[in-house]
Amino acid sequence: MYIEGAQYMSRNSDYYIVDKRVMPDVFVKVVEAKELFDKGIAPSVQEAVDRVGVSRSAYYKYKDYVSALGSDTRGKTVILSLNLEDKAGILSLVLNIMADTGANVLTINQTIPVNNVANVTITIDTGNMNIGIKDLLESISRIHGVLNLNIIARE
Repeated sequence: MYIEGAQYMSRNSDYYIVDKRVMPDVFVKVVEAKELFDKGIAPSVQEAVDRVGVSRSAYYKYKDYVSALGSDTRGKTVILSLNLEDKAGILSLVLNIMADTGANVLTINQTIPVNNVANVTITIDTGNMNIGIKDLLESISRIHGVLNLNIIARE
């Protein structure tokens, strides 16, 4: 799956999508600690940070600024860009997956195919989704004919 976002954002953007593999370890640990605490797996922040191996001061310094893709996407608008093979039914399969997950499609814009590839931009409201955005993206990327999938923006 190819998920990208920062290249489409303006240089003045306050938000970026960064691959976990290149993030400083402290950010990953803060996200893990937040998830442990938010899910009730760790009954206190202290236990959550102890489990993942990050200090309380780092946790409190970064907790409001880092989050996993999908963890704070409920009730939010997400704009996706897809490159699709120019074959009948591929866009329909994408939309069916979105409908099955409870995503509310707000807009669809499709270009005229060039070299048998059409770019489609879809804006969805994630408020009623029964899965996370990451799982939605993975499901869509498995469709034969989806060549490229990008998150352009999240609100």
